Amino acid sequence: HTLFSVECGDYFDWQAVGLLHSLRKAGQPGGVTRLLSCAPDQLASYRGLRIGHTLQVPSYSRHPRTGDWYPAINKPAGVVHWLEHSPEADNVDWVVILDADQIVRGPIIPWELGAEKGKPVAAYYGYLKGCDNILAQLHTAHPEFCDKVGGILIMHIDDLRALAPLWLSKTEEVRQDKSHWSTNITGDIYGMGWISEMYGYSFGAAEVGLRHKINDDIMIYPGYTPRIGTEPLILHYGLPFKVGNWSFSKLEHHEDGIVYDCNRLFPPPPFPREVEVMESDPNVKRALYLSIECINTLNEGLLLHHTSVGCPKPQWSKYLSFLKSKRFSELTKPKYWNSLKVENKLTVQHVALSKSRHPKTHTLFSTECSSYFDWQTVGLMHSFRVSGQPGNITRLLSCTDEELKNYKGRDLAPTHYVPSMNRHPLTGDWYPAINKPAAVLHWINHVQTDAEFIVILDADMIMRGPITPWEYGAKLGHPVSTPYDYLIGCDNILAKIHTRNPSACEKVGGVIIMHIDDLRRFAMLWLHKSEEVRADKDHYATNITGDIYASGWISEMYGYSFAAAELNLRHIIKSDILIYPGYVPLPGVNYKVFHYGLRFGVGDWSFDKADWRNADIVNTCWAKFPEPPDPSAITKGDQNARERDLLSIECGKALNKALYLHHKRRNCPRLSTTIGSISKKIEEVLTSNKSERVTQRSSTTTIGRNVEHMDVTRQQAVERATDTVSRVHGSKRLARSSKMWIFAVWAISVVVFLLVISMFFSDRRRSASRSRASRSQKAHNLTMKQTV
Repeated sequence: HTLFSVECGDYFDWQAVGLLHSLRKAGQPGGVTRLLSCAPDQLASYRGLRIGHTLQVPSYSRHPRTGDWYPAINKPAGVVHWLEHSPEADNVDWVVILDADQIVRGPIIPWELGAEKGKPVAAYYGYLKGCDNILAQLHTAHPEFCDKVGGILIMHIDDLRALAPLWLSKTEEVRQDKSHWSTNITGDIYGMGWISEMYGYSFGAAEVGLRHKINDDIMIYPGYTPRIGTEPLILHYGLPFKVGNWSFSKLEHHEDGIVYDCNRLFPPPPFPREVEVMESDPNVKRALYLSIECINTLNEGLLLHHTSVGCPKPQWSKYLSFLKSKRFSELTKPKYWNSLKVENKLTVQHVALSKSRHPKTHTLFSTECSSYFDWQTVGLMHSFRVSGQPGNITRLLSCTDEELKNYKGRDLAPTHYVPSMNRHPLTGDWYPAINKPAAVLHWINHVQTDAEFIVILDADMIMRGPITPWEYGAKLGHPVSTPYDYLIGCDNILAKIHTRNPSACEKVGGVIIMHIDDLRRFAMLWLHKSEEVRADKDHYATNITGDIYASGWISEMYGYSFAAAELNLRHIIKSDILIYPGYVPLPGVNYKVFHYGLRFGVGDWSFDKADWRNADIVNTCWAKFPEPPDPSAITKGDQNARERDLLSIECGKALNKALYLHHKRRNCPRLSTTIGSISKKIEEVLTSNKSERVTQRSSTTTIGRNVEHMDVTRQQAVERATDTVSRVHGSKRLARSSKMWIFAVWAISVVVFLLVISMFFSDRRRSASRSRASRSQKAHNLTMKQTV
């Protein structure tokens, strides 16, 4: 028997219509009961009593004893009421408990999913960190049995009878424990005890000794990419999601009476054929198909409901024709679970078990709302798709509210939005680099993930292959990273001031592979140490930090190293993961990442990301960077130089290919109609930016606000890692650049001066010649006169 809990209101009514329709379409066996929690004064005006088979349940939204307003408690209270008052509960062996905001794609059959008596099946809710800390110790006698689960619950009726009263009482207990509502204890991003019901379930199950089989493939949130080879049975649309320019958020329809407005549906998503051209990666494309399937099934349910209550026949439309088509029927036919995929082991240390021999990974990168980061995002996202990197990827986008209003790049990557800390909210300090640790911390606190390892990259990177924890030996307590040897503060007073374990400080950065449990402990400290080092202006000096501008710009990097030292995380340092284009590769090394933070070039062609800081490459159709030379043009002389140049060309071509595919996905007009104006526009922007950079380089104050100099300092780590180029400091390059300009101006001045002098003396010589000629002529005339 299937149960789901709702309240009296339009918001839950349209969800109930969608769920009930999907259950019928999926061929779910057994009965379905809607547990309807309504206060007596609500029932008089409530319009939805006839939506599905319903059991009315007394509302506990306002607790009858404490007066606490907590509607989520209606779920366990409704289950208890069903067990006590419904004859259905006496004639059933297995119970499936769902949420109203779900679409079911195929029959949920307990024994096929591996459910056993004493061993329910559930989805993984990894953010329930209270299972690991004082919260579990306070509220259950068996904290070691606490499982982080929710979303879907499949259990034997005898287990449910034992669990339900404890589920309700433990929910009340956790809800009243206000002293432990804080986010760092519960994982509740609001710190308001809102997920007390979920802890009530986990603590109640631990109390009666239920050990869950955690299945992390049965359910997916639309907008997330499914694991390759899996077919989720449930779409849980609890979070906003989008496909192209179309988006959906259930919270935007909180007061929506769409169930009672004849023939009104939610805005239709793109058609499948439109999705086909949006994405080249087959698995990401499959995620987009799941998103549109979710809303199309919901709309189909609304359409059928309107017909069943006597609404007139709707006017024909292309979308309605699609919903009634054989094509849509084929796309949404029931999906059946492959029982061979079921993992029968119990949960160990509350980590969802992987169905493969490798742990799940998730990739993160941090950006801001600007055209500069947008083209970098396009490049990284394309390279991620073709690299074979396992797992999903998320862009951490740090923006102010004002920036978001006009921001055009929302569709460039799966995105988690983060409040901008460019300007520190307490100190007013301008330091955009702090957005990286702040964004990672925000993601950890606001997003549930079943990944065991997190890969953290920078936006200005191109992936050439998968970066996996098993290849590099990452494990709990031992992250993997690349060498940044110029972080000399690890060896001096800086480390002694900012970490209790200076001997554990390691000079690393660039690419990070870290276990999720380490990252949960580490993220907050990373942010705090970054703020701490940034505030320590007395130790900004280059001889202490290695920062060539002595402006505290690499404080975030020290924040990482000092926080890791504080927790005694010992890195596995690998110099064969990352290379800067323009540097000679180590023989035989297949680098996984290009980090194009520094200028590089081949012959007369060069590329510097800073030249394109203000160019809107992403939103200008067919815009791209100057094409690098063809690899066949590279001379076969010096093998090291040849390998270096080939890598530089590969990086430049990868960026342009990513931009080409981006413009193609956005249905830009044919190239011939726009290329002339684009070339002119980009040339103007490039010229303007180069001029701007020369001005910026003349002032260390301005440079202090330019993220480029962090990349300049990072160059030294690559130089030391490869040992193939001289260790030239970034400041020397700047000095040489300035000297070249001075030399050029001096040379031109000398040439002009000599030219002027030459012209002056030429004029004098011509005047003298004319004078001599005149005197000769006069003497000649005088002689002639005398002769006459």
